[in-house]
Amino acid sequence: MSSSGIPKYDYIIAGAGCAGLSLLYRILQQDFLQNKRILVLDSVKKHKNDRTWCFWEKHPGLFQPIVHHQWNELIFKSETVHNQFSLKDYSYKMIKGDDFYKYVLDYAKKFDNVTFKTEKVISFDPTNDAVQIETDINTYLGNYVFNSTPIYYPELSKATTLLQHFKGWVIKTETEVFNPKVGTLMDFTVSQEHGDTFMYVLPTSNKEALIEYTLFTEKTIDQKDYETALSNYIKDNLGIETYDLVHEEYGIIPMSTQSFNRVHSDSDRIIHLGTAGGSTKASSGYTFQFIQKHTSEIVDNLLADKSPLIPFSYRDKMFNWYDRTLLDIMIKKKLSGKYIFSLLFKKNNPETLLTFLGNESTFWQELKIMWSTPIFIFLTSGIRRLFK
Repeated sequence: MSSSGIPKYDYIIAGAGCAGLSLLYRILQQDFLQNKRILVLDSVKKHKNDRTWCFWEKHPGLFQPIVHHQWNELIFKSETVHNQFSLKDYSYKMIKGDDFYKYVLDYAKKFDNVTFKTEKVISFDPTNDAVQIETDINTYLGNYVFNSTPIYYPELSKATTLLQHFKGWVIKTETEVFNPKVGTLMDFTVSQEHGDTFMYVLPTSNKEALIEYTLFTEKTIDQKDYETALSNYIKDNLGIETYDLVHEEYGIIPMSTQSFNRVHSDSDRIIHLGTAGGSTKASSGYTFQFIQKHTSEIVDNLLADKSPLIPFSYRDKMFNWYDRTLLDIMIKKKLSGKYIFSLLFKKNNPETLLTFLGNESTFWQELKIMWSTPIFIFLTSGIRRLFK
């Protein structure tokens, strides 16, 4: 308790989604940090299977125990390219939201110093040596606040942003129709009437798969259009007539050339995480693996008694520039996403592309990838993005 009578914590985690709970779990893994007073705030209790995170990594990571399924064989498909490839260094993995929440929350129950509150965060007010948080119910103080709520999202416009929006169905069939060893990363052979559109097909058994209809467009579409596209694809492309709908999910992810800052403009004690902190890759929407990197770096700094603010490195800024260049081309419709990704998967080693999309490539790999694209279009957009 502070001298003002307001409850005070070492760390306040605002937002109990993937980013906030990843940070909490990493903190509680460290003996040196386990006794810190931690408050976790979210407007809802996390227990539903509201998200599915897919990502790739070279080695078993911190959350390997709850990986629902993984693939070492992937497919990219369009009318001009059909590339089925084996992963040598990486595995493509899936974690379900309810498994993730349960895993972290069950672990956190072991610690009396961790408090959970179901309250909506309204505002942050930095003081000299802390941050005051107002919720719809209470007021709290924190030495550091880790925010993954959208309160400080930059203003996004159609001129700078595409929406990645999707509806996914988990279906179960009566007969064995899937190969659980092979996942379809992108199938662009579907109609492009709404804009850049593709399907994921990620089988988790011979009879069950996640099938996801995904679009990169300026606006969302009617829910019935997602459902019609899924039904038609399952019947016409996969040849499945009879199945049970086990689970469905819907999501919208901003893909923007706008800058998402890791620190609040008025205080280096407010650290932004997840999408709020720039962990959503602008060119693809992938977030999970970048959250893990950022939260790991934060904990390393806390262990060293340093500020948890991790500035974007020169390499981070380079990859950000690549992303914003590609996104600029798609937003201005100079080239379609279907054309760009087809060209990339046709002319490059697919695993090298995953290395590049995971921000782990070398400069020479990046140079080769750049030369496989229409260089004049990418160069002009890239130069423009340098000054915006």
